[in-house]
Amino acid sequence: MLTIQNLSTSYGQIKAIKGISLEVPAGKIVSLIGANGAGKTTTMRTIAGQLSPQSGTITFQGQRIEGWKPHKIVKAGLALVPEGRAILGKMTVQENLEMGAFQRKDPAGIKEDMEKMMTWFPILKERRNQLGGTMSGGQQQMLAIARALMSRPKLLLLDEPSMGLAPLVVSDIFKVITQINREGTTVLIVEQNVKQALKIADYGYVLEAGKIVLEGTGESLLNDERVKEAYLGGRKHA
Repeated sequence: MLTIQNLSTSYGQIKAIKGISLEVPAGKIVSLIGANGAGKTTTMRTIAGQLSPQSGTITFQGQRIEGWKPHKIVKAGLALVPEGRAILGKMTVQENLEMGAFQRKDPAGIKEDMEKMMTWFPILKERRNQLGGTMSGGQQQMLAIARALMSRPKLLLLDEPSMGLAPLVVSDIFKVITQINREGTTVLIVEQNVKQALKIADYGYVLEAGKIVLEGTGESLLNDERVKEAYLGGRKHA
């Protein structure tokens, strides 16, 4: 569904990602893991059209999309849940969800999806008229995911969905991600919570200093000594 080849993106003079290549097959969950500053968020923002790559290609469903504007990429079927959630704090839960569907022209389908989100995320139904900014971090993350799903994406990009959340809430978020995937949405997830991300992943990539240094099935990476040492409680990772 998504193929990235030799992708490089810079912030000014700093090369954040350096010629990375990866694939996300339809129907799968792919995890991109790495330490803080490895280039994970830059990768996601480049795929979503928020940053322009210096070189390389991004192909989504057979179509080259690098350099496209973000709204065009959303319309093509790719939605990003950004790091930090980016909830519209002065709008209600319902209004946030409606914003997720702003490019759609099918009122009946939007209504149907709104009800589906309320079923998938019962807390959103309960807080339907509450301002997004007054919700807890976990509730805001649920809202951010539901808002992205309102655009009916074929591929959902999740950037650090567990950031700043309590362990119990993190567990709930990952259950939701697995459920979304079972319902037919392909997922690319960027995470510092390596154990959780690899547990649910069909395939994973390890990013270090802007380069992919390791790849394999989620299970094989979980059991890889280098991954264990660097990310799962071995030596401290620089």
